[in-house]
Amino acid sequence: MDNFYLLMIVALVALAIADLVVGVSNDAVNFLNSAIGSKAISFKTIMIVASLGIGFGAIFSSGMMEVARKGIFNPGEFYFDEIMFIFMAVMITDILLLDFFNTLGMPTSTTVSIVFELLGAAVAMALIKIGADSGNFSDVVNYINTNKATEIIIGILLSVVVAFSVGAIVQWLSRLLLSFNYGKKPKWVGALFGGAALAAITYFILMKGIKGTAFANENLDSLDGQTIKDFLESNWFAISAVSFVFWSILSYVLVQFFKTNIYKLIIGVGTFALALAFAGNDLVNFIGVPIAAWQSYEAWLLSGVDPTEFSMGILASKVPTPTLMLLFAGMIMIATLWFSNKAKGVVKTSIDLSSQSETKERFQPNFLSRGLVRASIAIAKYTGTIVPNTWKSSIDKQFEKPVITLSKDRVHELPAFDLVRAAVNLMVAGILISIATSYKLPLSTTYVTFMVAMGSSLADRAWGAESAVYRVAGVLNVIGGWFMTAIIAFIASGAILSLISFGKGAAIAILLFVAILLLARNYINYNKKSKEIKEEDQLQRAESSSIQGVIEESATNISTVIKRTNKIYTNSINGLATQDLNLLKKNKKQGAKLSDEIDGLRDHIFYFIKNLDEASVGASNFYINALAHLTDISQSLEYIGKVSHKHVYNNHKKLKYNQIKELKEIDHKLDEIFTKTQKAFDSHSFEQIGDILGGKQELFDLVSQKIAKQIARTRTEESSPKNTTLYFSILLETKDLLTATTNLLEQYFQEHDSSIPPAKPIIPEE
Repeated sequence: MDNFYLLMIVALVALAIADLVVGVSNDAVNFLNSAIGSKAISFKTIMIVASLGIGFGAIFSSGMMEVARKGIFNPGEFYFDEIMFIFMAVMITDILLLDFFNTLGMPTSTTVSIVFELLGAAVAMALIKIGADSGNFSDVVNYINTNKATEIIIGILLSVVVAFSVGAIVQWLSRLLLSFNYGKKPKWVGALFGGAALAAITYFILMKGIKGTAFANENLDSLDGQTIKDFLESNWFAISAVSFVFWSILSYVLVQFFKTNIYKLIIGVGTFALALAFAGNDLVNFIGVPIAAWQSYEAWLLSGVDPTEFSMGILASKVPTPTLMLLFAGMIMIATLWFSNKAKGVVKTSIDLSSQSETKERFQPNFLSRGLVRASIAIAKYTGTIVPNTWKSSIDKQFEKPVITLSKDRVHELPAFDLVRAAVNLMVAGILISIATSYKLPLSTTYVTFMVAMGSSLADRAWGAESAVYRVAGVLNVIGGWFMTAIIAFIASGAILSLISFGKGAAIAILLFVAILLLARNYINYNKKSKEIKEEDQLQRAESSSIQGVIEESATNISTVIKRTNKIYTNSINGLATQDLNLLKKNKKQGAKLSDEIDGLRDHIFYFIKNLDEASVGASNFYINALAHLTDISQSLEYIGKVSHKHVYNNHKKLKYNQIKELKEIDHKLDEIFTKTQKAFDSHSFEQIGDILGGKQELFDLVSQKIAKQIARTRTEESSPKNTTLYFSILLETKDLLTATTNLLEQYFQEHDSSIPPAKPIIPEE
């Protein structure tokens, strides 16, 4: 029996290490978002500062381990074997849940996940005990700390609303005071802002970073017998005032005499503070349960009592965590921070949603985001009629983004995610978390930091008419994921506990094996997807300001499109020939992806035209026409991929042998043209295009012959309407594909050889 529980401890330790990795990957967004988004300091410096914060926070985190032992359930109501089953269910659920969110690149709360996993497993175990004793359902309250669970749910709702609102208000006031030209403001203005921000961050370090440590509850003679925690709580105003004066004077000295960028200092200190608080307080989410399990195991061994009869009331007492264990956990967290690609993916989601510059929108708008944007526009119009025009003009002036002139006379907007917004994000997040800590209100640091960033983005006018519906949809998706975290954690943990309770060792072994398989599969799929993205030929935006420059730059894009077109078309024909549904499904996605990338290039037309030289405006016509031809190519491919997949997916009759043979004949001819075209554009040998165009009519005639043959077959031997529809659809769309391709080639050939007269529109012979 001893060996069985010892093996459980070993398994829990392994799960704790894995949980540290997936947990840090998710929570890195809390303290890296502002520094990385603003590019205030180098990435290497950011990582070093964050690593130091994590290291110190981990060492001093012992005092926060109580939540895993007694924060959610009443340990005295459970026996040792039941507690061990609860802890095992929690850890298996936690690692799978967090890894799922990391794979999606969505930030969620490790605090909420661990709390609701503990709650779900404890409720399930309580119900099993009540059922065995023929008790009443209402007896569950004897096992569960219901007040704590209620506080956490309220804390979730409050933290989302309050953090967003306060972040928006403070950012709006900061921008009104500093504007985007904050570098030109008087030095005393920056010093006061620095004093306020650094005072807030300092108080945050004291309240959230130090208050949770083991020595914070020690009585000190220098504090008249008060504990550090009591002293901080009772003297918060005086501490804040002294800190504000000190930091304001120091900020002025640094700015005036040492030419220090005070905003960069704020961001550096703020990043350290959030990393310190994260490790010092959220470490319990990853190793609190295994440590509680180890301490339970030690107490049971010393008791000599049967595991089914040993009450776990001992967990209600305070037990310090070995510093060496905390240090080891901190080292794992730091290593994960440096090497986890998933952490970078989660951070990117937050930065993209708060970016004011143009970015590829990841989320699609929905009816809620559209409704909220329309309501906001209506409110803005109404308030606009109330506020005097002179006020509006003055306010708008503070929000005007400056422009800087780069080489070749190109004009770019200065990124809006500047040092001021990054400093506000860190300052406001620190203040809100400190206040909640002082009032003992439960909240999630992830929720607070994310929603502050979203609120400051809104106030900074980062969500304009071009991006608002996408950004709001993204925020709603993330918030929805947060609530799903709680629901999934509760249900999944309870279900796994039930399996463990009835299946004992066999169930644990199977669940661990399944967990390892799922984690391995997610890891392999994620790496495979990342590798495919890196290796896949991506379309590049044009940056040149002359026609010749655009021709040279876009040649790579044309080659890429032709290469992918050839592959997608061939896969469509091969998929139909072999009835390979998986191939057709992947091919359909590839067609849609190519279409989306070309749409992205079209979305960039505005910025491309803005960058043109006055003498080279004609390049815009060339580029726009080229994109129009690429769009036609992608639409034809997307349609062919869609109808091919639909035909096989609906289990319609396979195309006849002659039909497949004819399609492969066309595909073979297309392959020859596409291969020659790709080589011509790869080598920038545009004179070769003339030879390619010389054979265009032959291919059009071939397609027309196949159409005529199918018409004859339909009138005599064809018996399947679906086959006929599919075959005609592919042939007609192939004609459109050829038309778009040859028009694109002629455009480039004419520009290369200006002596060639404009080409007549291609009218394929029927």
